Amino acid sequence: MNPKLKSILINIALFAVVVFLAIKLIQSIKAPIDFGNEKSYRETQVVQRLKDIRDAEIFYKQTYNRYTSNFDTLIHFCSNYEIPLLKTVVNYSDTAYLNTHGEYKVDTTDAGSILVLDSLFKGRNDFNINELSIVPFSDPATPFEIHDTIIEKNGIPVPVFEVKTPFQVYLAKPGKKFSDKEWNTRLDNLTAEMEQLDKYAGLKVGSLEEASTDGNWEKL
Repeated sequence: MNPKLKSILINIALFAVVVFLAIKLIQSIKAPIDFGNEKSYRETQVVQRLKDIRDAEIFYKQTYNRYTSNFDTLIHFCSNYEIPLLKTVVNYSDTAYLNTHGEYKVDTTDAGSILVLDSLFKGRNDFNINELSIVPFSDPATPFEIHDTIIEKNGIPVPVFEVKTPFQVYLAKPGKKFSDKEWNTRLDNLTAEMEQLDKYAGLKVGSLEEASTDGNWEKL
């Protein structure tokens, strides 16, 4: 082979190797960023769903003095139970009351009622109460795990609840920029990391061990 041609071919091969290695390096740097962005995007919607469930549970407890671990019951409650509306009236002419108490007298009058659904989720055009139990991005559609119980605090029974879903549910399907193998490897590594830190490998709200309605995303 012509030495000059051989040199050209070697240079081309070396250039191809350099380009290949550069692409692999860029991918290795960019991949965890892409994974983190996709994870954050999905978790934003999962967290919102958990907040909605928490709001509904709190209303339910205010009505029945306990939580529920049945989504059908919770959805029926939101869709059918009405809470009273109170109209506040400030009596500015009651100077005798003002002189005695140092503030204006406030009366409340019945102003009708409103569904829990409308009170909690009014104006949310994208909200569907019938999807309250479903984890966003789960495929096939998967409900959140939901539990309630009674614990004792200083001898007093306290209702508690917990709703959760693991990474493996809302991160089950890979993002568009990932192969199944690469995505699953990163998902497994994320799960193992959380388990090593003794933290729940997913998102949850509430607790069955303590009287808390916090979400674990609020404790990060």
